[in-house]
Amino acid sequence: MDSAAAAVSAPGPGPAEIAGKSRSWGTTLRAPRLDPYWVAGALFVLYSLLSLCRNRQMLTMSWDLGIFEQAIRAYAHLQAPIVDLKGPGTNILGDHFSPVTVLIAPFYRVFPTPVTLLVAQALLFALSAVPVTRLAAGLLGRARGLAIGIAYGASWGIQRAVDFDFHEIAFAMPLLAFSLEALVRSRWRTAVLWALPLVLVKEDLGVTVAAIGVVILIRLRPLRRDSARDSRRAALALGVVAFGLAATVLTLTLLIPAFNSTGSYDYWNKVNGDGPAPTIPVLTAIRTLLWVLLPTTGLLALRSPLLIVALPTLGWRFLSHDDHYWGTDWHYNAVLMPIVFIALTDALAKAHEAGKPWLRSYANHLPAAVAGAALSLSSALPLYSLTLPDTYRTPPAVKAAEQLLDRIPDNATVESDIGPISRLVSRCRVLWIGDTRGIAPDYVALHITDGRTPQELIAGTQQMHPGTSYRLLGSGGGYTVLKRSA
Repeated sequence: MDSAAAAVSAPGPGPAEIAGKSRSWGTTLRAPRLDPYWVAGALFVLYSLLSLCRNRQMLTMSWDLGIFEQAIRAYAHLQAPIVDLKGPGTNILGDHFSPVTVLIAPFYRVFPTPVTLLVAQALLFALSAVPVTRLAAGLLGRARGLAIGIAYGASWGIQRAVDFDFHEIAFAMPLLAFSLEALVRSRWRTAVLWALPLVLVKEDLGVTVAAIGVVILIRLRPLRRDSARDSRRAALALGVVAFGLAATVLTLTLLIPAFNSTGSYDYWNKVNGDGPAPTIPVLTAIRTLLWVLLPTTGLLALRSPLLIVALPTLGWRFLSHDDHYWGTDWHYNAVLMPIVFIALTDALAKAHEAGKPWLRSYANHLPAAVAGAALSLSSALPLYSLTLPDTYRTPPAVKAAEQLLDRIPDNATVESDIGPISRLVSRCRVLWIGDTRGIAPDYVALHITDGRTPQELIAGTQQMHPGTSYRLLGSGGGYTVLKRSA
């Protein structure tokens, strides 16, 4: 029989086989053990879409994306993480100690674009939903576990962080979530192993590691039976406390100053202040605390000792004299979200032991309530923009701005404000406007929002760089580029 005849006579899959495969896929999709991964996958898509659409429309909120891209670009080329946006020749490890970002460098080497950082952050945020959802489903049942997972993924703290381009705290999210999941399940060693790398994410998280050790000690107390095993567990918890505190002291007093050109830690003045300094108003502190605990946990998380882990982050923020740290904007509340949601799950799991019927009833309905609150609040939060058609369109002004910035050649030295950074850092040496420290840039790229004319920009630039003259290269989409004259 020739091949054509064989092809005609070969039987295909019958209706029963097709139906069987459909049922198999349906069964797989309905498998409860896979729920955390479907939730995380959906969140990854949403977070990525939000970040990439904002980047496509040049809606960068701050210079942080450019700062981290400069550091990761240097790592990708096996160089010291010099971040010129913080000042020419500045080693980022002398500013904040976040060596964990080197993990993105291999991917950036292949895909040298800010998109790599944004997708990595979306993945890390989404990954943190796995332990949150898994723990809730394991302790509370599938429906309530899914409700907690959805509430976590749509929580205002995470949405604000996704909206804030990129920050190193993305790495803290899964580390905290996996660590606290293990802690609730009394898997002490696993909890410790997930917690220890937090000291490589940011210098303040060493105290958070110590707080995790304290919570382990608290959880061990009812279990103690004076056995050698309990003694070893207590010693492990004490070791975690000592390690976290020691890592913080070492980082702030030795490591960061060693990489800092002034030999110090620049952020002490945000706590100590120089002379009279603002302190957080009581009402602002209460408002932030209510936002952290009320729509996310209905205040029930207060019944769990896991909230102790949130105290170091809240403490340094409220003690700071920088009012940016006090409120609910930016990315500062993201690391609190895994803590409060896992604390909520811990409190819910113990609520059946409560002697008061109203408390048991409240706990029974709370997962659905916090999920509803998260979804309702989303109508005023960044994820809502994904329902708007304009989110997926590239405005003509952006296209004009990109065409203008593309005229700047690769490897040029550019002085820039926030707007052009995301289009230049991957291929140019970018300096922050007004902080070139004697370097006369080849180009000056600015996003003009105050109506200044090109002539005014040229005059101001030449005043900042005496002895150097600039001419207009072009304007478009609200951006202006000046070029240094030969």
